[in-house]
Amino acid sequence: MKDLKYLLAYSIPLSAVLALLWQGWWSWATVILAFGIFPLLDALFPASTANYSESEEKSRLSNRFFDMLLYICAPICFVLVFFYFKTIQTGGLDTYEWLGLTFSIGVVLGALGINVAHELGHRANKWEQFLAKAGLLTVLYQHFFIEHNRGHHKHVSTDKDPATARKNEWVYAFFFRSIIGQYISAWQLENDRLRKKGLSLISWENEMIRFTVYQTAYLLVVVGIFGWTMLPYALAIALIGVLLLETINYIEHYGLRRKMLPSGRPERVLPKHSWNSDHEMGRIVLFELTRHSDHHYLASRKYQILRHMEESPQLPTGYPGSMLMALVPPLWFLVMNKRLEDQARQLELA
Repeated sequence: MKDLKYLLAYSIPLSAVLALLWQGWWSWATVILAFGIFPLLDALFPASTANYSESEEKSRLSNRFFDMLLYICAPICFVLVFFYFKTIQTGGLDTYEWLGLTFSIGVVLGALGINVAHELGHRANKWEQFLAKAGLLTVLYQHFFIEHNRGHHKHVSTDKDPATARKNEWVYAFFFRSIIGQYISAWQLENDRLRKKGLSLISWENEMIRFTVYQTAYLLVVVGIFGWTMLPYALAIALIGVLLLETINYIEHYGLRRKMLPSGRPERVLPKHSWNSDHEMGRIVLFELTRHSDHHYLASRKYQILRHMEESPQLPTGYPGSMLMALVPPLWFLVMNKRLEDQARQLELA
C-alpha cells in the first residue's frame, strides 16, 4: 500500500484538468501546486534517507505497477495538450486565464512528459524507448533522448557537458548554453554513430533527421486541426516544459566537477558528482528523480530502487523549492556556494 504514494504524481495532470474545466484563477492550479504547495510540503516533512533491502529491491523490480505508472504518462500529456488547444481555440478567455493554462500545461509536459521520458529513455526495451520519445514530442525536445544518454551521462560534471552548470553561472545564461549546446551535441553524437557504421549522414537512419520530421509533423497536425493561430501556443507550452527541464539540469550538478586523471580522462562518475534530495514530496511527484546521485552512479537502476548515497552532496530542500531558489541567482549562490565549499572540505578529509 505504501507504494500507492506515487499516485500523487498524477495530482499534477489532475490539477491541469481542473484548470481546463474551471478556468478563472484555477487556470494557475498546476503552477500553484508545483511551486507553492509542493515546496511547502517538502519544507514541513523530513527527508528520508532510508534504502530498501536487497530482497525488497527484487520485489519492487518484479512489480509491474511501477512501470505502468510511467507508461500512461505520455498518453495523458497528449490528451491534455489536445484539450488545451481546444480550450484556447474556443476563445473567451481573459489574458490571465490563457496565460495560466499555458503555464499549467507546460509544467505538466515538463514534470510528467520530459521527466518520465528521461526514466524510460534509460531502458533497453524498444517499447519503453518509444514512449520516451513520444513524451518528448510535444516539447519538441526529442534530441534529449540522444544527448542525455550518450552525451550527458558520459561528460557530466565536466566542461564538455552543456547540461552541467558552472559555479556562479546564472540560470538564465545556463538556459542558452545548455539548450543550444545539447542540440549541437545530439547532432554530433548521431553523426559519429552513423560514421562508425559507414552509413550516410543524410538519410532516414539519422535519428536527428527523423526527430525533426516527427516534430514538424506534430506542429503541422496542430495547425491542420486548430489553425495557424495555435502555433504560438504549441511553441509556448513546449518552451515552458523545456525551461522546467533545464532548471532541473541546472540544480542537479551545479558547480560539481570530476577530477581529471593523468591520462587526460575524467574520473568515473560517482555519487559526489550530483546534487541529491531525499525530500519526500519532490521524490514522489518526480518519480525519484531527486535521488539523482544514485541515478548517475548507475543509470540502469529503475526509479523505484534508487538509493540514498552517504557521499552525495545534498540540496537544502526538494527540487520544486530548489528550482524556485535557482531563479533568484544571488540567493542561490548564497546558499549553494557554501554547500560547494563544505563538500570540497569533506572530500579533502575523506
